[in-house]
Amino acid sequence: MDKNKNRNKIFVSGYFNTLHPGHIRLLKFAKSLGNKLVVGIISKKIISDKTYNSDNSRIETLKSINFIDQVILINSSLEKTLLKVKPNVIVKGREHENTINTENKIIKKIGAKIVFNSGGPTSEYDTTDQSFKKENINIQKKYLLKHKIDTKTLIKYIDKFKKLKVCVIGDIIIDEYVSCVPLGMSHEDPTLVVNPTKILKFLGGSGIVAAHAANLGAKVNLISVIGNDENSKFCKKSLKSNNVEFLLIKDNLRPTILKQRFNTKTKTHLKVSFLNQTSIDSKIQNKILNHFKKILKKINILVFSDFNYGCLPQNLVNEMIKLAKKNNIYVVADSQSSSQVGNISRFKSLDLITPTERESRIALQNNDDGLVILAEALKKTCLSKNIILTLGEAGILVLDDNSNTDRLPTFNFNPLDVAGSGDSLYITAAMVLSLGGSIWSAGYLGSIAASIQSSRIGNVPLNQQDLINRIQSLNL
Repeated sequence: MDKNKNRNKIFVSGYFNTLHPGHIRLLKFAKSLGNKLVVGIISKKIISDKTYNSDNSRIETLKSINFIDQVILINSSLEKTLLKVKPNVIVKGREHENTINTENKIIKKIGAKIVFNSGGPTSEYDTTDQSFKKENINIQKKYLLKHKIDTKTLIKYIDKFKKLKVCVIGDIIIDEYVSCVPLGMSHEDPTLVVNPTKILKFLGGSGIVAAHAANLGAKVNLISVIGNDENSKFCKKSLKSNNVEFLLIKDNLRPTILKQRFNTKTKTHLKVSFLNQTSIDSKIQNKILNHFKKILKKINILVFSDFNYGCLPQNLVNEMIKLAKKNNIYVVADSQSSSQVGNISRFKSLDLITPTERESRIALQNNDDGLVILAEALKKTCLSKNIILTLGEAGILVLDDNSNTDRLPTFNFNPLDVAGSGDSLYITAAMVLSLGGSIWSAGYLGSIAASIQSSRIGNVPLNQQDLINRIQSLNL
């Protein structure tokens, strides 16, 4: 392929109604196969769904992508377009590999071949593009207009947070930041030597999720497990200062989870975790369940904040979901897989889940499909009404109850600390949805919350004025 790369013309076609990172991956992969990338957009004349964006709007969006060489409009049949373009390679998403493809009728005639690939989940085909950064505000404006969202409505949701009664359950964590000055390399072995100068502790895990909700105005009850140690005192003190009611059950077999980060400025040298990942025993599970039954009538949202450190065994999760659904409680879940491995698909029939791409691929054992197909497959597996797929610096992909999708870019391209931004997005979006807001409004406010969180070091609880000020500063 490399020898012939200079003469290869690559062709990709589709609707491209909402350009998202999955499209960028596919298109970058296609571009890597040759020197000219031609993208065909199917015209609204032959699209049955009239809600699609205009032809000109979709064409201009694709033209803004700097590695696309030509954009054409497909007004009639795909076969006629291929006869005219005469590409060497046609690229399609991997989800089309075992389906009937119109292109098969014409490839022998034009001497082309079809390659099925969705760009892959890794950084080989980067999910970001400079044109997205330039168009960031424009994308936001189009998103708000498309979903009939205005800033007044967003601020009204924020004001209504005070009506909510939230129960958060999951692993509570202390995040400790150790600021260091590098002294140099050890002469005995190739090891970096640092001098710790300052230690900062922050509430993390389910604790910060609860603190976010409380500081945004909700009445919050947290259920978690701690060790019989000094760190448990920090947890209690932090929760009290953030007006969070709590049941923290002591487990003598495990320490209060502590995660240390050794940093120089904003760069992390090493992370150390002190924890026990075995599941809590049946006695502690019963205590949690009995407490939950007592507060059932006092809450309207159940929030699973699962870091997969043993606080949420499957039987307990199933029983709590069953009770919540029986009492018409809104249920949401986030199950993290960073250094640990979780499975978001164990949370069934919920109102919202907010996995990362990696967490979704782990749950489905799927490293091949594109982002939209991945999100739809996860929806079918989890039976979740809404999904927000978080994509790091590429923003989010939103999937609603009717499998409609849209995307938002990241609102912060120069984050100081991305740790905790997913938690802030998660709880903010969940609160908007529980108030009757659309998933589109939830995704937007959640993205604003994440941008605020990532603009500062450590987990600092959000508050209502944070969100309002950021909305007003965007001048949308």
